Formats: sequence, structure tokens, C-alpha cells
Amino acid sequence: MTFRIETAARARFTVFILSGRIEKQAIAELRRLFDLQTNYCDIVLDLKDVGVIDREVMRFFVRCEADGVKLENCAAYIREWMEREKD
Repeated sequence: MTFRIETAARARFTVFILSGRIEKQAIAELRRLFDLQTNYCDIVLDLKDVGVIDREVMRFFVRCEADGVKLENCAAYIREWMEREKD
């Protein structure tokens, strides 16, 4: 299964709804979409339908949060992996 990105607006936020298997190749597309936004704090990544991610994507998510991007519906295993990476 490949990844998919849908975009939605919610008040001042731009929500990127991710689904499928998110691998390293997706990072370039997400960065391109992020660059179209005025402020990373106005970006939400909805991960509800994400099945699997690879290590590079997990590290990308850690950097996103550090830059002010909000992660929603993050699976417990992804959140735990991200927390371990921060240590």
C-alpha cells in the first residue's frame, strides 16, 4: 500500500491527513507542502489512517513536532518510538 495525503482546512490550521504506509519518499512531498504554509505552528498532521512508518519518517515526525507541527491521532507505537528517539 502506498501513502496518501489529503488536505483540509480547520480554522487557521491546514490539516494534512496521511494514510497508508509512510516511507522516506513521502518526506520530500510533505516538506514541499509545508513550504507552502506561512507558519509550521498552523500545520496539523492527522495520522489516524497511517499503518506503518519507517525510521526516517519517525525522525521527520520528531523534527516536525520540535518545529511546532501538531500530530493528531498518532498510534501508540509511533508515539513511543518517537519518545525513545528523543532520549
